[in-house]
Amino acid sequence: MANRYFTQDTFEFLAALAANNRREWFDEHKPDYEATVRTPALSFISDIAAELALISPHFLALPKKVGGALMRVNRDIRFGKDKRPYKTNIGIQFRHEVGKDVHAPGYYLHIEPHEYFVGVGLWRPDAPALGKIRDAIVDKGDAWLAARDDKNFNRKFSLAGDSLANPPRGYAKDHPLLHDLKRKDFIAIAQLSDAAVASKNFRPKVAEHFAEASPYMRYLCKALDLRF
Repeated sequence: MANRYFTQDTFEFLAALAANNRREWFDEHKPDYEATVRTPALSFISDIAAELALISPHFLALPKKVGGALMRVNRDIRFGKDKRPYKTNIGIQFRHEVGKDVHAPGYYLHIEPHEYFVGVGLWRPDAPALGKIRDAIVDKGDAWLAARDDKNFNRKFSLAGDSLANPPRGYAKDHPLLHDLKRKDFIAIAQLSDAAVASKNFRPKVAEHFAEASPYMRYLCKALDLRF
């Protein structure tokens, strides 16, 4: 039976946090955070685990308050000018079993008022991983095109992220897939509506998105010598 996880109360809490991004306010409203954000997010992670395992058993759905798929609400403010202490979105990442951080291959869910999406792929991969993917595109361009242009994948997802201004060092400047070789991120995004997020069909809809990204995720895992 389908469940409703995130509601108007969730969206209102996140909007209020954006307007009152202070430790004092958060401490006062922590029961609201627990009730409208963390508890339903952990339930979602737990419930989607079986569906994710059918897509690939090598991506982890860990419903833990710390160190699991739910990303921490606290921002790292040590080095940036932005000193707001809290993230104003729900971030859930089902990363590959070998991954240590957000730069690992993964499936991602982003919930923020007026910005809801499913993401797949690698965000800011390190230099060795980026090199492996670029080499795979050069060596197996047809397989890359088949994954990138898969009909079901393209029906929902669009490639996103940053790219180099110039060709990466060591790759031909006239390569026919230069646009993809210049990518710094290998992520794809599928937009969602607030109505979809609050729907009882939300979890199966997210699982459907993840499944339709299989050609893309399989290609990236193979390029990185990871099991899919």
